[in-house]
Amino acid sequence: MAGIYIHIPFCRQKCYYCDFYKTVNTSLQHDFIGALKNEAKVRKNYLNNETVETIYFGGGTPSVLTAPEIAEILAVLNKEFTVNSNAEITFEANPDDLSNAYLKYLKQEGINRLSIGIQAFQNRHLEKMNRRHNAAQAVEAIENAAKNGFSNLSADLIYGLPDLTPKEWEESLNQMFKLPVKHLSAYHLTYHEGTAFYTWLKKGTLKELKEAESVAQFNTLVDLSIANGFEHYEISNLAKDQLYSRHNTAYWMGTKYLGLGPSAHSFDGVSRRWNDSSVEAYIKAQTNNQTYFDEEKLSENDQYNEYILTRIRTKWGVSEKELEQRFGHEKASYFSRQLAKYNDTGVLQINNEIITLTRKGLFVSDEIMADLIII
Repeated sequence: MAGIYIHIPFCRQKCYYCDFYKTVNTSLQHDFIGALKNEAKVRKNYLNNETVETIYFGGGTPSVLTAPEIAEILAVLNKEFTVNSNAEITFEANPDDLSNAYLKYLKQEGINRLSIGIQAFQNRHLEKMNRRHNAAQAVEAIENAAKNGFSNLSADLIYGLPDLTPKEWEESLNQMFKLPVKHLSAYHLTYHEGTAFYTWLKKGTLKELKEAESVAQFNTLVDLSIANGFEHYEISNLAKDQLYSRHNTAYWMGTKYLGLGPSAHSFDGVSRRWNDSSVEAYIKAQTNNQTYFDEEKLSENDQYNEYILTRIRTKWGVSEKELEQRFGHEKASYFSRQLAKYNDTGVLQINNEIITLTRKGLFVSDEIMADLIII
């Protein structure tokens, strides 16, 4: 099995917190579609004819695409790859793009999972982030998606925002749980260099939440989600009725995937590739058959690290038995020694030789993972 990720780099305006590659120059959109289709044809052998079980349109803002453009992309994927008829096809969208007509187009083209970028249900925070939608549009988008036959709905929220009060965060979560959402991705705000938020933080015009406040918001997230029937299956992801993101879960389980579009990453089990982060360079390279990606062959240590970093963040955890089978006794022993440092700290738990993070461990996961890998 394998997955395909498609990076749509266009946005109508830039959010002040986002560091993903994007451009507001939508005049390049037509040429980009041609380049994307060409890349799919050129790289059709990358997945070795494995069946594609998931397709994910990410960005940027995929919902800037027209229905014919979406149809063109899916047509070339179905032509060049073996796509399972029951494949999960996820489409990221902004609430203000999801008109009834557009939702009907998406459904018609075979999109069966929507990931809607809500981020907050307070207009003051949406304005501060430079989001184009308001709180009412967020609610309307989810309700309309359900009315148009989308039962597998995911939504994004951000916590740790400047001045986000405990009451507001609780209100956002409770509002979300009133809606027909089966999956929630909740991310703690990160101040990435190059973003407006980072600049304002350094200038002192924006104040970061204290760690204790962020921890409290994380605990509220988990408590309220569980109380509303959601399962916390990965650090930032919660699902109802086991409607996990099949695409992202495949990443965490080490499944092969092909990334198409500028800045997209690919993984075949032994190497990683990443495309140039420039839509202009990407279009030019595809037009002139030039190399447009960098590649890294993964050493045995790299592969071990990949396994630890992806598995430990999920409810499925790290299997000591599988670890030794795949990487040998020496690396398994190293892992056990590093693991022993956390005895009696309450950040890790072991059940039937499966190591997972506790809730306490989830919030300090970066620190723990850095200690378990081989540098």
